[in-house]
Amino acid sequence: MATPRPTIQDVALQAGVSPTTVSHVLNRVSSARVNEATRRRVEEAAALLGYTPNGLARGLRRQRSQTLALLSDRIATTPFAGGIILGAQEKAAELGFVLMLYSTGEDPDVEEREIRTLLQHQVDGVIYATWYHRRVSTPASLGRTPLVLLDCTSDDASLPSVVPDEYNAGRVATQELIRHGHRRIGFVTNIDQVPATLGRLHGHRDALNAADIPFTGDLVAADVSETSGGYRTALQLLTGSNPPTAIFAYNDRMAMGVYRAARELNLDIPKDLSVISIDNQEIIAEGLHPGLTTLQLPHYQMGVWAVQHLVERLEHHDLPIQHLELPCPIVHRASVATPARQ
Repeated sequence: MATPRPTIQDVALQAGVSPTTVSHVLNRVSSARVNEATRRRVEEAAALLGYTPNGLARGLRRQRSQTLALLSDRIATTPFAGGIILGAQEKAAELGFVLMLYSTGEDPDVEEREIRTLLQHQVDGVIYATWYHRRVSTPASLGRTPLVLLDCTSDDASLPSVVPDEYNAGRVATQELIRHGHRRIGFVTNIDQVPATLGRLHGHRDALNAADIPFTGDLVAADVSETSGGYRTALQLLTGSNPPTAIFAYNDRMAMGVYRAARELNLDIPKDLSVISIDNQEIIAEGLHPGLTTLQLPHYQMGVWAVQHLVERLEHHDLPIQHLELPCPIVHRASVATPARQ
């Protein structure tokens, strides 16, 4: 004879709490006020009895599928943004949701086909993500679906969004060079006028101004945000009549080009030239010699926040719209030092 499946009442009795409290704990109801000791007691009782919530029944009661979709342009194929997927998946699992991934390859026809598919699966909400920070126009076909923007913003202020704090990333990177005594600081930047380009430049300029260091255009050079662009712009700055003692690179790929230029000019990093950048793309930052000091883009944290906020909006329809800028912590390695000359 088969053993009866444990019920929520069995768990409540084992833990010495009400069935409502068991439901709040095991369904991870964010608004429920349950102290940590009670939460642990309920989870231990459920594990002891082998009880798991009936996700299908719960979804039917709430008229939900307990699924979310992450719809991206190229995130799934870019290794340095994999943290977005990991953060989103882990938070979704924690909250009792399944996360479905869709990648469009930046093809509008594929995007519409993917949207039709995810709507057929009756997903509860969508995270619309891009592989670099930019402004987007979201597809009209998502108009009635709860939506959170990740690494992008929109002219539609009703759409919640989470992006890196580009301004403060630029400011902190430049302050780190100033803190080590640099006053002639070059900036090799992206030629594309996207939010990261503008924000990082403004942060760089304001950090210089705050330290009474004049901002001059001859120390700024723009090119494609790849290794080749970093190489060309670094050569331009370092072969001038009064070269910089430090370079702030727009991203790690451009920083790799700066390293190449320095090597060709027989400049030692960091003795002759300090270098800092933004990304913390570990395959580059840890692979360069010496290791590259850089600021970590908050990919994992953006994935976590996007799922958390989307689920909260499903629970509370009157939740205020948020447009969040997450900090980019600095990762110290060995590419920044006190200048040998001024």
